[in-house]
Amino acid sequence: MKRIMMMGSCFSTEVGRLMIEDGWDVCLNPFGILFNPASICSSLLRLENRKPFCGEDVIGRDGKYVSFFHHGSFARDTPQEFISDANSALSEAADRFAASDTVILTFGTAWVFRHISRGYVVSNCHKVPSREFERVFMPVEEITALLGPIFARFKDKRFILTVSPIRHPADGIHGNQLSKSTLIVASDRLAGEHPNVDYFESYEIMTDTLRDHSWYREDGNHPTAEAVRRIYEAFQIFAGR
Repeated sequence: MKRIMMMGSCFSTEVGRLMIEDGWDVCLNPFGILFNPASICSSLLRLENRKPFCGEDVIGRDGKYVSFFHHGSFARDTPQEFISDANSALSEAADRFAASDTVILTFGTAWVFRHISRGYVVSNCHKVPSREFERVFMPVEEITALLGPIFARFKDKRFILTVSPIRHPADGIHGNQLSKSTLIVASDRLAGEHPNVDYFESYEIMTDTLRDHSWYREDGNHPTAEAVRRIYEAFQIFAGR
């Protein structure tokens, strides 16, 4: 059976859970949900170099402690507890990444939030005041420049890229479409430049084959469970199971 690492948006979590239920060997979002290519890239680099998290990475919010590299589910009661659990999860995930033959990356948005004083793109803002961030759009060239070297270093792994069909209404209709289109073009370029990279059409299946509004939940942005199942069934064929 393929040994799989999955990282990316909440859509990857939904599909990943279906894969695990069906017996796939999957390590799913070891840092929690990641929405943008920059955060996915920094997480892959962390798995590669195994650099541990330390006190300067910790932020405190609402009596809990976490980092800008993690989802809120990693928040703990003390900085020491967070660092201990984060590094334990990092060690385990780094081992899984090294052993994986397939890495599935799901991009949600090309819009990112860069922490101004720290100088890096965050994976989660954790409700920190917006004045501490600048919102930036990642162009195709930046996405490919970040991820291309990683794909080149790990020629022994198959990377499958896909774009989440979940809409981001806060970006507006145009902003959301611009974001998704940029992610698709970047993914296509990476697949064309690296023989170990493939692109799976999650976004296209949802917006073309399942384009009727009945395939979306009441919020009009998230696919229904049945839509996720349809996309997952197509993915199983694509992945060659």
